[in-house]
Amino acid sequence: MSVGKVTFTKVEREKLAEVLWLLNWISVVTGAILLGMGLFLKMEIQKWQEVMSEQGVLYVPHMLITTGLAACGINFLGGKICLDCADTNKFLRWKLVMMPYVICTFFFTACILAGALMCYSIRSQLEESLFLGLRHSMRYYKDTDTPGRCYLKRTLDLLQIQFQCCGNTGYQDWFQIQWISSRYLDLRSVAVVDRLRNNVEGKFLMDSVPFSCCSPLSPRPCIQQQLNRPLAHFNFDQQSQHLNLWRRGCRQALLDHYTVIMQSISLVVLLIWLFELLVLTGVRYLQTAMENVIRVGDPESESEGWILENSLAETARSNFNIIKNLGKCYQVDDDPNIDVPAMMAEQEIKSEQVQVQRTS
Repeated sequence: MSVGKVTFTKVEREKLAEVLWLLNWISVVTGAILLGMGLFLKMEIQKWQEVMSEQGVLYVPHMLITTGLAACGINFLGGKICLDCADTNKFLRWKLVMMPYVICTFFFTACILAGALMCYSIRSQLEESLFLGLRHSMRYYKDTDTPGRCYLKRTLDLLQIQFQCCGNTGYQDWFQIQWISSRYLDLRSVAVVDRLRNNVEGKFLMDSVPFSCCSPLSPRPCIQQQLNRPLAHFNFDQQSQHLNLWRRGCRQALLDHYTVIMQSISLVVLLIWLFELLVLTGVRYLQTAMENVIRVGDPESESEGWILENSLAETARSNFNIIKNLGKCYQVDDDPNIDVPAMMAEQEIKSEQVQVQRTS
């Protein structure tokens, strides 16, 4: 039993072909939108790639870019095919191309859905990448004279100022690393030497943060040092301390930034997938309806179109059998002795030897 069977007249087939021609050209535009969103997402990720541990998350924008390019090419060809399918004589030129085109469009539509799901599922991977990358970048914040790391200080300062954040998970993360270069430490100072000796790894650790953690909303000059000693500051108000430094960690700030972008892109991609699914369904109806017209032999007659010629179970069973029997095409069965038992082969060899001896 066919799935989704519909009867089309000649006028309806022509109208369907014209509508699909228009929809395919709209799909070219949606493909360009996919391409643009992929490029935008790639640039946004590369903008802060220095604070990410790995670039594995780039597979999502690459997927969108590839799918967008494929959408432009496939739908451009589909517009030409659908326009010619309005005429039975022109359809004969595309008859052998229609089924591969439908299959390619099906897999392409599945790739669009996969791209939308990737945008939702990348959050956990992105969060881990930001956590490890920020920790690594903060560790080398002080190395402004080391090749390959000299721009990390500038990148982290811009990040904390632009996203109004501080540290990895909070401003206390700066207390656990030496973020001041040893070049600017006065080793003649007893306090500095004692602090270096008191640390097992010989690091100069302080309860202080870089200037980029300071909030311009603070009602007083920013307090960057001795943050764990409120009595060291005149007229210090613990309740207004949240106005002094940014409280939110940069990992959460960047994660929220990318999450908003990903959710917006995934929603648009999902709408494009539904639109492409509509186009695919119409192309399938047009293909089957035109093939049935050719079988009847009367271009003016009605014809039936469907999504699947048989039921889902029958279609799955037939496809499974085709795949299972693919290997049999490569079996060699022209050997006359392939099915002869070993005893019969030995008897034939002995009889041939006897005939040779008689002739000799």
